[in-house]
Parts: sequence; structure tokens; C-alpha cells
Amino acid sequence: MIASEQLVTFMWILLAVYAGVILFFVIRGARKNTNINDYAVGNIGFPSWVVGLSLAASMTSAATFIINPGFIALYGISGVISFGIVLPIAAFISLIVFTKGFVKQGNAVKATTMAQWIGKRYKSKNYAFFFGIIALLLITFIVLINVGLTQVISKSLNADPFYVLLGITTFVFGYMMFGGANSMVYTNTIQAIIMCIVALILIGSGSEYFTGGIQGFFEKLNNIDPNLTKPTNTSSFLFRDYFEIIVTQIVIGVAIVCQPHIITKSLLLKDSSKINTYLFSGISFMIVFFLVVIVGLYARISFPDFIVNGETLRMDEIIPTYVVTKFSVGVGLIIVVGLISAGLSTLESLIQSLSITITSDIINPLFKDKFTESTIGINKVVIIILGLVSFLLSWEQIKNPEVSVAIFAQNGVYAYFAAAFVPVLFGTFLSHVSTRAVFIASITAIVVHFGVYYGRITSYMQEPVNNPGVSAAIGIITSLVVGYIIYKIDLKKVARGHSRLDS
Repeated sequence: MIASEQLVTFMWILLAVYAGVILFFVIRGARKNTNINDYAVGNIGFPSWVVGLSLAASMTSAATFIINPGFIALYGISGVISFGIVLPIAAFISLIVFTKGFVKQGNAVKATTMAQWIGKRYKSKNYAFFFGIIALLLITFIVLINVGLTQVISKSLNADPFYVLLGITTFVFGYMMFGGANSMVYTNTIQAIIMCIVALILIGSGSEYFTGGIQGFFEKLNNIDPNLTKPTNTSSFLFRDYFEIIVTQIVIGVAIVCQPHIITKSLLLKDSSKINTYLFSGISFMIVFFLVVIVGLYARISFPDFIVNGETLRMDEIIPTYVVTKFSVGVGLIIVVGLISAGLSTLESLIQSLSITITSDIINPLFKDKFTESTIGINKVVIIILGLVSFLLSWEQIKNPEVSVAIFAQNGVYAYFAAAFVPVLFGTFLSHVSTRAVFIASITAIVVHFGVYYGRITSYMQEPVNNPGVSAAIGIITSLVVGYIIYKIDLKKVARGHSRLDS
């Protein structure tokens, strides 16, 4: 039992209030849903800065606040450089570049999902269906968030993780059957503000470790393990050299925005001229959120051997345990609510985008649009099935994690956006792109990513647990080269065809 009785009591009260606030906004937003399009992209003209906060809350999740700091606790400064500096900078630049082009194309093709955007952009129903199928890989991300939330809440309530996971799944998937984009922007905005307050508290929580300045802080880490203060950590499987820390994270950071719950957020803007305000609002908050990874260093100094009450902590338990043991009851309650907000904000976005994709881009095409009039009802059934599947997978990850649920999630999510990167890039910035070029590029990305990872190809894939970022980066670069070569070949064919007609 880690949490005090007082914390447990107040935590139950706070969870009840938090749930009530969320349900209020869900009901308010759900009243305005008249069809699947309203559920997907909303019909309320939200201010651009509010949509920006929704973006920040969706793009930074339980991984940013709970899971990634655990990696930093294990592996030190090398992880901070990778997850806290390189990845965010690459992602922010990519977000700015992609969003501006995507909004123009999105408004032009009137898409509500990523698969629809790709299908309409390339005039291919088969390609849209393909992206609907591979979107199922995003279930792995739902699992990551479920596990992160379960660890935080179960530690705060001294409760059995099984029943906590069951409660989270029932509550969140239950209200997402009705809410959709309208309610999600409301809840995401509140969550982003809470997350920002909590991020600042967490970042400042290690101030006592800086009494000897930065050098004194580094000495504390160095005394625990000299690898913790090195820019590369050869004892890890994620941060062994600059290729893993910098090159891989730049590629992943650039491609990471090609996820449906991130890039399609811009389609909520009813006035695309406000895009700069949207981006400024979102990125400003995300800078603070991404810095939370340094809390992993504080946690390592707090329990250098990862033993608490005689038990060795698993990686995904490190930050929840740090929060419960470090702070007073009042501050602890605020932080736990912030960590829950970090998880729920992305979980809501994933459930919303994935359920619509399954309904609109898999089920409707398979049944030749027979259910178009009852699409909202079908979507609710899809969410129930998603909830059941994610519960079973999440419980398996809690019982038998492979170092961390993050590895399981990265494998699936990275495969998805590796496949999406070339079609989104080419579709946004190039003209006269053949479906053949991007379709082959997408398949190449998936085959190379999984081939390198599970085939243990390259020296990076020789550990018991390997880095999915390396295999995904290789897959993305390979697919980009393959896609561009085919694009150029097809352009020449078109040019030759025109010259024959002219002659």
C-alpha cells in the first residue's frame, strides 16, 4: 500500500467530481450531434486557440507524462535529448509544414477521416479501405494509455489494477459512444489547462536536487550510474548512439504528425485563416508538456534502485509511484488529475478517430453503404467492440509487459504513420501523384518496419527487446525513396503519352 488513507479518500471524491464534469460536457456536445460528420469533425465554431489546446492535449498523452519519463529514469540524459528535445523540435516543424497544406486539401476534398482524405486525394476507394484496415494498428496506442491510466489510478487508490482498468474502459468508451468532436474539444481544453499546471508542478518538483547547481544534480545521477549522465547510453536499447537518439527521432518526429487524431484536428477549424493562432496555441502548451520527461531523472534520484516498500518497480510504475510518494495529499490530487487528463485527452481522440474510421472506411464499403442511415448506431457498436479488445490487450500488457507497454504501442503506431507519411507528404505538396506510387510506398513502409524488427535485421535489432523507432525510421526512409522513384517514373510516362498525342 503506497498511498495514504487520506489520499485514497480524497481521490475517490475527486474522481467522482472529474467524471461528473466530463459527463456534463459530453451531454452538452452530444446534443448537437445529428450525423456521423458532426461526431467526426463537429459543427460548433470553436475559437482557433481552443482547437489548438485540443491539439496539444491529443498529441501529448499518457506516454509523455507517465511512460516516457520512466525510460528517462532507466537511461538518463540520453533519453532527455531524444524524447525531450530532438523529437519535439522535429514534430513541431513537421506539424507547422503539414498542417497548412493538409487544411487546404482537407477543405477541398471534404474529408472527415485520414482514410477518407487519402482515398479522395488519390481517387481510390481501395487505398482508403487499406488505410481503414491499417488504422487498426492504433489500438496499440489505446492500450498504452489504458495501462498508464490504470497504473496512476490504482497506485492512488491502492486498488486492484484489474478493476481500475475495467472502470476506465467502461467509463471512457461509454461516454465516447455519445460525445464526439463537439464534446471532445470542450473536455480537451480543460484537460490541456490542467495538464499545463501539473507539468509545471512536476518540472519544479526536483528543485531540491539542484542545491549544488546543475553540476551537483549531475553528480547525484553519476553516483547512481555513470551512464545516466552520458549523451549516449550503451547499456540501453533505445539511446545507444546518435543514430538512435537524433536521426531516428528526427524521422519519427517528422512522421508522427501523420496520425489521424493529430493531423485531422485542423479540420475542426471552421476558419482556416486562423491556422497560425491554432498552431501557436498548441505548440506553446506542448513545449511545456514534452519537458515533463525530466521528471524521470528526479524519480531515479528518489529511488535509485527502483525498490519501494521492498518491491521492485516495473518501468510503467515509476512515475505513478513517484507522484504518490513525493507530494502532499493536496498537490498529489492535482497531479493525479493532470496525469489522468493527459491520458484521457488522447484516449478520447483515438477512440473517436478510430471508431469513425472503422465505421466509415471499413464497414460501410464492405456492406456497400447499406448502413449509411444508421451509421451513428453502428459507430456505437464499434466503440463497444473496441473497448472489449483494448481491455483484453491492456490487461495482458499489465500482467506481462515487455519492459514497457511503450514498446508494444510503438510497434503498432509507428507502422501506421510510417505507411501514412508518403501519401500525406506527396498528397499535400506534389501534384499528379499516381495512386500506384503512394500505395507501393505505404506497403514498403510496413513490410520494412516489421521485417527489420521481427527479422532482427541490422545490429540494432540484436537485443532481447529492440527499438521500434529504428525499424520504423528505416521503413519511412525506404518508402520515401521507393515512392519518389515510382512517382518520377509515372510522371515520365504521362509526359511521353502527352508528347505522342501532341505529335
